[in-house]
Order: sequence, then structure tokens, then C-alpha cells
Amino acid sequence: MIEINEQTTFIDVERPLPSDRVFTVVSLFSGCGGKDLGVRGDFTVFGRHYEKNNFDIIWANDIEKHACTTYRHNFKHDIVCADIKNVDINTIPKADIVIGGFPCQDFSVAGLRKGLNAERGQLYLEMKRVVEHCQPLAFIAENVEGLTNINGSNETIEIIKEDFAKCGYNVTYNLFNACDYGVPQTRKRVFIIGIRKDLNKNIYFPKPVREQYSTDSPWMTAQEAIDDLWDKLDDPNIFNHTTKDVSKAKFYEGKKLQGNCRIAADKPSVTIRAEHHGNIEGHYRTYNPDNPNDITGWRRLSVRECARLQTFPDNFEFKGAASNTYKQVGNAVPPVLGWYIARALYFSLTKE
Repeated sequence: MIEINEQTTFIDVERPLPSDRVFTVVSLFSGCGGKDLGVRGDFTVFGRHYEKNNFDIIWANDIEKHACTTYRHNFKHDIVCADIKNVDINTIPKADIVIGGFPCQDFSVAGLRKGLNAERGQLYLEMKRVVEHCQPLAFIAENVEGLTNINGSNETIEIIKEDFAKCGYNVTYNLFNACDYGVPQTRKRVFIIGIRKDLNKNIYFPKPVREQYSTDSPWMTAQEAIDDLWDKLDDPNIFNHTTKDVSKAKFYEGKKLQGNCRIAADKPSVTIRAEHHGNIEGHYRTYNPDNPNDITGWRRLSVRECARLQTFPDNFEFKGAASNTYKQVGNAVPPVLGWYIARALYFSLTKE
């Protein structure tokens, strides 16, 4: 876990909630619903039930139609499928909380790092527009690690922080590694939290759990997360785990290309990315165990295996072709990480 702000206070959020109050939520850049599932709670993954949180999502929005189809299918309520820039602000209901993971490609170390100079880099201003409209008690914004270090500087995130603060909020941010919270994946993401100044509340973040899942690793490993799925391709009882849900992109001998490798069994997976074809890593297992370095025996991770590594429960079904469902999974906030962040915000708002 990497701390950015020395003023950040970490608390244990796995205790009973201090209040019965339910907060209403507006969700922006919702995608297929990873962060929304975490905020809502009431899901089971890896044998653990993450209890329902006292948040009620009353409005959601995303621009990508396949992600919206997945969202509707799993949450059983509507999502406005449109460019947020074209959404009439007066159609968005007032809510207690605004959450959003504004698009991150222009801040990603894997991208071109255009930052605020690019059109997508300006989309945080749309979230600011909604915050100004709703005047919520608090907001949560999520983005990639690269937001904290564009061209060797934290100037970009400080600008974003100050823009939100001008709306009347105390704002802080912190960088988290998802594997510190029970996610079997190394995934670093920054969360920006704001609480309205007039509430005089402290902002808390969740303590890392680092549960001892095995004797070899302080984190949950890829093997513990997905090993049971290896020989179950085309099992009709498993969503998004057919031969059509596995990228057929070739592996290339001796080439150092993104995705031209296999994940390790005994540690968390590398970051699941929002790409298809040759950028999806290979499974640590092989169809040729006598010669594990023979690339002809490798296969890439299925959509369901990627979803498991993102901590989506097995009953969460992704809609669309694999080229799109891989993208949905990779763009999502891991629900388990979202659950911890949401509970910390609940404690921030209700703790005396």
C-alpha cells in the first residue's frame, strides 16, 4: 500500500456499521458496474460474503452500450446510456453521494500520458459539474496510478483536487494496491475523496487487510483465485468461460510484448487491462506440462478468469462478445476494493 497524503487516517472498516442511515448515490462513468457493486455490497466471492452497505444507487450513467447492457442485466435497474457531456443536468437527481471513475487512458502509464491536455483528460470536469448540481455530502473519484505522476509531477492531481475543493469540499487522495484488500491482482489505483466542508467530518480510508491466504504469500494468489476453472471451459454453469471467451491471439517466441507471457501461479496476477487479443496474459497452466516453456501449449485467460481476478462474483454475467467483455472487466474497479473504500466513506460520514 502506498500512501500519498500524510494526513490520511486509516481505520478498520470490517466492524459493524455505526448507523442505519442509508445514503443515496449517483454513479458516473459506471461501466459494467464494478465500483457500483462494491458500493452496494451484498455479494459473495472466494467464499466470503461482503455484506450489504447502506448505499442506494438511484441513478447511473455510461457511454458504452455493451457495458450498459451488462449493468442493466446484473443490477436490475436502468442506466442512462449516453455521453455525460450531453446529459441535461436537471435530469440527474439530487443525491447524498456522487461516485465516478472518469476515463483514465490519458493518465495511464500504458497510454500516451496526455493528461489534462486531452479531451478525455477533461472529463473530470463533468463529474465536477454533477457535484456542483447535486451538492452531495461526499464524492468518490477513482483513477489510475499515472494520475499522480504526469511527466514526473503530481501537478495534475493537485489541479483536480483544487477544482473539487472550490465546490465547497475538503478533498484528499490516496493510492491503493488492490492486492492489499483481498484482490488477487496487483492493481494500483488512486481514490480522491471529498466531504462537504460544512459537515466538519474527517476523511478515513480503509486499513489494508493483507489476509494470509496461503503459506507462501501475504496476498491471495492467482492460483487460489482461478485454478478450479482451468479444465471447465464450456461448462454451461459458468458464465463467460467458453472457448469463445478466450482470446485466440498468438504467443510469439522470445518477443517482449505486452501480454506475451503467462501470469504467475504463486502471486497476485498482473493488472487486468481493458484490452483484447494479444494483451491478455496467458494462464500459468499449460496444455503441455512436460514442457511448460512451449508456447504452443499456452492459452490466454478467459473473460471469467479475468473477472475472478477482478473479484467479480461468478453470478455476475458480462454481456457481449469477448472483445467487448474483456474491455468491460479490465475497465472496472474491483468490487472488493470498492467495498472497502465505500465502507470507509460511510464511517467518515457517520462516525462521531
